[in-house]
Amino acid sequence: MGAFAIRPRVGVSCDMILRAVHEAFRRDLDRLAAAAAAGKGGAAHVREGWEYFKELFRVHLDLEERELWPRVERAVAGRPVERAVLADLRAGRARLDPLVDGVDAALAGGGDLPAAVRDLRKALEARLRNVEASALPLAEAALPPAEWEAFAAEAGRRCEARTPLFVPWVVDGIAPIERSRFLTSLPERFRDLNRVTWEPTYRKRRLWSV
Repeated sequence: MGAFAIRPRVGVSCDMILRAVHEAFRRDLDRLAAAAAAGKGGAAHVREGWEYFKELFRVHLDLEERELWPRVERAVAGRPVERAVLADLRAGRARLDPLVDGVDAALAGGGDLPAAVRDLRKALEARLRNVEASALPLAEAALPPAEWEAFAAEAGRRCEARTPLFVPWVVDGIAPIERSRFLTSLPERFRDLNRVTWEPTYRKRRLWSV
């Protein structure tokens, strides 16, 4: 997803950028949970926030499944313990999609929205912790720089059009220190664009407001 498409400055760890993206996913589901608990899950800006979350989350998972983890699998061929980490992630993806669909159904009036969001948030947390603790360190240890470059290039081709929304989405509500770290990791022209154009435009969308 955009976490790799934006091509961080030399020396900046993909781990740091990816963790910022993970926090944004957690933040959005927490916002949806709060709206659902208040009976405001149907508010227009809440629905818009959910639709944008779904778009980014699915693109993110697809890039991992189709581009990142296969590269790691090839790099650790013949190492069953490491390959088991990736197999577990693939199984976890299969569990997430029905939970996303469950939130959609509940938003459409077909179920208990707070419970659906709670179930998705729990499964998401398990997935993100697995990636952060096991899969991403494995990828960083196993993949040479050329593989990361190839992956970033493919992500860039798929996700370039989303960057003007992706960058301000990541830093929406983020703590000042983490915001500074994330923005500093970007090329200078992206930081300038975010300050002048991207973030003001994003704020006007008022995602998740009720």
